[in-house]
Amino acid sequence: MVIQKGDVMTGKVTGITKFGAFVQLAPGKSGLVYISEIANTFVSNVADFLSVGQEVQVKVISIDEQGRINLSIKQALPRPEPKKPAPKPVSHPSRSRPEDVYAAAPSDAPVDPDFEDKLKRFMKDSEGKLSDAMRQSERRNSKRRR
Repeated sequence: MVIQKGDVMTGKVTGITKFGAFVQLAPGKSGLVYISEIANTFVSNVADFLSVGQEVQVKVISIDEQGRINLSIKQALPRPEPKKPAPKPVSHPSRSRPEDVYAAAPSDAPVDPDFEDKLKRFMKDSEGKLSDAMRQSERRNSKRRR
């Protein structure tokens, strides 16, 4: 029996290791299914998915110069259907739209003097804190240069 890359065949699991499983394809011919090629999901323990003596469908993914055969169980399986995106939620018509939230205030709206004072105080405090931080940074840098 000639085994070629791309062949899909049935084999029997003959051994399990922590990195994969050995599968006998024909008398005297066996290959290795690496752990990453066992299932379409994450496989942490090969024994959770396969057992010795189990028959599995495998696809030959490569044969190296030394005659070692690399196999894949997940490539022999039919492709899983892609997940459909979740439908977008429908907004309630009575709720305001995002563009309404950021709409400019009418020009005839009175300006709150307390708000203006708070804003000026905040800006002054921020500038003071920023200049203090810059001075401390300059002091540290000048000490490092010495």
